[in-house]
Amino acid sequence: MAKKPLVLLMAEDDPDDRLLASEAFEQSRVLNQLYCVENGEELIEYLERRGKWAPPAEAPRPGLILLDLNMPKMDGREALSWLKHSPDFKRIPVVVLTTSRQEADLVASYDLGAASYISKPVTFERLVELARSLGTYWVEFVELPREAD
Repeated sequence: MAKKPLVLLMAEDDPDDRLLASEAFEQSRVLNQLYCVENGEELIEYLERRGKWAPPAEAPRPGLILLDLNMPKMDGREALSWLKHSPDFKRIPVVVLTTSRQEADLVASYDLGAASYISKPVTFERLVELARSLGTYWVEFVELPREAD
């Protein structure tokens, strides 16, 4: 049985990082859809299909969330805590993708339920490698529970 492309949702406040990630996933040729939100509040709006995300076609349920820690309004730590306490969304794996190399952030992220913690690559080539690796791992190897959409 062929695997269905994975919908990725990235919460990242930096527009340049969002653009680079989008280009990296495209260049890595991983068959995924990447949607982006700018902070934790917008992440929740997307998941709950509120505001501009209300039409289901605008906000397909993600199979993986890429989460920056340091964002305005609601940061990644708060968003991760909300996600993992939500009966509807707690099973969606969350990969923290951040510039923080603080041990406290690493420990807190795993304590809150992150599936992985990755420091953002500093070159585009490394970002493409990361996109390819994430796509391969989460699409080809990991078994995820089916969720009603």
